[in-house]
Amino acid sequence: MDWRKILGYVVRWLLPLALTVLLVAYMFRKVDFADMMELLRHGVDYKWILVAMLMSVFSHVFRAARWRIQLKALGIRPPFMALCCSIFGTYALNLLFPRLGEVWRCTYIAHRERAPFTEVVGSMVGDRVADMITVFTLTVITFLIATPAIEAFLVKYPVGQGVVGLARNPWFWTGVTGGCVIVWALLHFGRNFSAVRKTRRWGGEMWKGFAVVGRMKGKWAFLFWTLAIWACYYFQLYVALFSFSFMRDLCTPELAWGLVPCLAAFILSSIGMAVPSNGGLGPWNLGVIFGLAVYGVSEDAATAFSMLQWSGQTVMLITLGILTMIYISVTKSGKDARLPDAGM
Repeated sequence: MDWRKILGYVVRWLLPLALTVLLVAYMFRKVDFADMMELLRHGVDYKWILVAMLMSVFSHVFRAARWRIQLKALGIRPPFMALCCSIFGTYALNLLFPRLGEVWRCTYIAHRERAPFTEVVGSMVGDRVADMITVFTLTVITFLIATPAIEAFLVKYPVGQGVVGLARNPWFWTGVTGGCVIVWALLHFGRNFSAVRKTRRWGGEMWKGFAVVGRMKGKWAFLFWTLAIWACYYFQLYVALFSFSFMRDLCTPELAWGLVPCLAAFILSSIGMAVPSNGGLGPWNLGVIFGLAVYGVSEDAATAFSMLQWSGQTVMLITLGILTMIYISVTKSGKDARLPDAGM
């Protein structure tokens, strides 16, 4: 029995599932389900949820358009529909196994275009780094205009206190620096070892895919699509607020017509997505719930809202995942049909 493989499966699949279950249990610990279901049955204007679902589709299409710029700079030119379906499939698979979708989309595009897998992965890493920079920027903005919400979050949740304490601990940064030095020394002085040579080659190919962002044509287009992606993410949450009558009470001039509470909920939920869980269920909802609770929304109401919005997005992702499967099947059949008959 290979215990390393078993441990790997536990870390990759069972741990995220366990986190999802625990966070969902925590989220519902004080919720009155009867009140929540009554609210969902009679207190929701579902057309706003449909608008939010449509906006989520555009966010995925915009992400495909952004990724196409990076791949084009690497000489990889898949059809745009293939790129869109690779993004659709990514988020559909992440509902089952966190982070599996990213591996799948790189594998799919690399295999389809006969491109180096590590270069495609590097471009995906660049894609994600752009998102990290965007989240960091939005977090700074949120600290400036919604400070009470962030401070209350950090005070209430131990994980927030732990992150802040860790960031202020000089021993943490000493350890990070020491770890970087050790890795550099192994790669530099151990270059004669086969494993190190393979690692350096793999790292170099990945860096090529990542660094293309800095020298590719279309940097302004890349920035435009980044802004478009995150504008869709933000406004799909904002328009969903109007699905509940009590949420409209947040849309006052004092709160910038609901834009500030939505920003607080949005950034906390975006940070929560860093926690590996199935489709963001749990950490995403808690971010939304607390962001809204700071502005006076009850926990039952905020939970109902977060679950409805998450469910709408999940239905959309499942639908897009089915579309992706159909597209891959049809295009594969079309390619097979164009192959010469071996019996001729």
